[in-house]
Amino acid sequence: MKYSELQRIVRAPVFSRQDLRQLGARLFSYQLSLWQKRGHLLKLKNGLYAFADRLAELSPEEISGLLYSPSCLSLEKALAGYGLIPEMVYTLTLITPKTTRKFKNYLGSFSYRHVKPSLFFGYRQVKGKFFPYLLAEPEKALLDYIYLNLSKIKTETDIKELRLNWPAAKKTINKARLRKYLAVYGHKRMKVACAQILDKI
Repeated sequence: MKYSELQRIVRAPVFSRQDLRQLGARLFSYQLSLWQKRGHLLKLKNGLYAFADRLAELSPEEISGLLYSPSCLSLEKALAGYGLIPEMVYTLTLITPKTTRKFKNYLGSFSYRHVKPSLFFGYRQVKGKFFPYLLAEPEKALLDYIYLNLSKIKTETDIKELRLNWPAAKKTINKARLRKYLAVYGHKRMKVACAQILDKI
C-alpha cells in the first residue's frame, strides 16, 4: 500500500491497526515505521497512529477514550472545565475500572486512575469532532477528586486548600445529586468532607 492510498481510505486523522483490518487494508509494520521516520505518521501509543499534518484537528479530550477504554474524563480537568477550580490543568485525568495507566504523546499527558467498577458512573457522552468521549458530571468529578485524594483531605483547612470556586459551585453543583452519588461511595471521611462543602454551597 502507498501512503497516498492510506490517506484516501482513512477518513479520520487518527487510526488503529484494528481500523485498518476492518477497512481491509493490507499494511505491514515496516511501512508504519517508515512513515513515522519520514514524519508522515505520529505514534500515540502502540497500535494507534495520527496523521502528522492533521494533528491540529484532534483534541486531547476525544483522544483520551481511544488511548484507554473504558474511561471517563474527571477530577482536575473536568473541575477546571466546569469553572470549579481556578488552575490551568495540563494533564488529563480520567477514571477507569481498569488498571491505573499513564500515557504521554504529541497531544499531551493522560493519567488514568483506577476506581471500583461500582464507582464508574455519573457521566455523559460528549460528541467530539471525530470521536465521542465520556465526561463526568460536576458532582461526580468533585467526588472522584475527594475520593482519590482522601489522604490529603482530613480537616476543614484541607477543604479550603481545594481552592473551589464557591460562587461557581453554588450555580453548578446539584446538592441532591451530590448526596445521591456520595451514598454510593459509602465512605465516612468523604461524608465529613462533603458535609463541609454542602454547607458552603
